[in-house]
Amino acid sequence: MRRPSPVDRRRRFRRRGERGIPLRAIAPNLVTALALCAGLTAIRFAIAGEWQTAVLMILIAGVLDGIDGRIARMMHGESRFGAELDSLSDAIAFGVAPAMVLYLWSLESVPRLGWLLALVHALFCALRLARFNAQIDLDHQPHKSAGFLTGVPAPLGALTAMTPIYFWIWTGRPEFRDPLLVAPWIAFTAILMISSFATWSAASLRLRQRIRFEAVAVLVVVAAAIVSAPWPTLAVASLLYLATIPLSVRAYRRVRRQSGATGDPGPPPE
Repeated sequence: MRRPSPVDRRRRFRRRGERGIPLRAIAPNLVTALALCAGLTAIRFAIAGEWQTAVLMILIAGVLDGIDGRIARMMHGESRFGAELDSLSDAIAFGVAPAMVLYLWSLESVPRLGWLLALVHALFCALRLARFNAQIDLDHQPHKSAGFLTGVPAPLGALTAMTPIYFWIWTGRPEFRDPLLVAPWIAFTAILMISSFATWSAASLRLRQRIRFEAVAVLVVVAAAIVSAPWPTLAVASLLYLATIPLSVRAYRRVRRQSGATGDPGPPPE
């Protein structure tokens, strides 16, 4: 069956907007609203100094953000309202909330520079989302057509920005709370969000037939590790994700070379 073109999607969103929000769109929008509330609640716990709970709320927001789109597609409840609400939720849950948590946790000791970097994280997250929304209906998207994203997505940008907190909770060492470490780290992860690097898109990755069982086994091990030792697992996972960025850039260049030779953007990466 032919996939709807961007023009068809715009017309569908316009027709739905004229009729109002369909009832089946309430469930995914509710999940998106819960993600927004989780992000705001993280700020509340950060103000109270409950750092583990604050980080946990942002992680919950990330999980909710990962399932709201799938729920919408499953229920055929996509709407323009939901797309706009999702961007607003992401800007708060993965831009404002992590910036406030990191500022109150570490950067408050250097208020001028610390607040500037907190603003940079929140602003760059909003800029990334604005770029995504501006390009969502474009027919020509080289990264997306090849199965990649442009830059680090907002949820992963927030989770990688909080890597020093994971190490601090895990080891208890005060060095990880030092603004001299946290400040450049926030700047680094913020730049990754607005970068033009090609990064892996989980939605377009395909597993080879012979390794699907092994992949399920790895996911089970990772889930068990998160339950039994969440902070070491999150710390290592953040660094491993960052280590995959050079690999994804290399893979994208290879796909583009192949598409340049054949005129076909190629299949999603395996």
